[in-house]
Amino acid sequence: MSWVVILALAAGTYALRLAGPVLRERLSVSETVKRYLTLAAVALLAALIGTAALLDGTEFVGIARPAGVLVGAVLAWRKAPFVVVVVAAALTAALLRLAGVQ
Repeated sequence: MSWVVILALAAGTYALRLAGPVLRERLSVSETVKRYLTLAAVALLAALIGTAALLDGTEFVGIARPAGVLVGAVLAWRKAPFVVVVVAAALTAALLRLAGVQ
């Protein structure tokens, strides 16, 4: 049963990925719709980041993780190298937890 479901999902995913290049020339979207789609993608990404940074299931995670995300966001905004962003964010959260701040 599970192999059938996996194969069906794989076929559906492949069909959706193939539909983009195949239908690209057939569909035209106005500039307004393109702008709204871009804004919707940004809003969805922001909501995902906010949820992942602040919650663990339905519980608030405390201050350490959001502080690490904030440090990482500021460094990414300042165009720091990716490794520096990740290490600084993890180090911030780890040091806060080590200091007893949850």
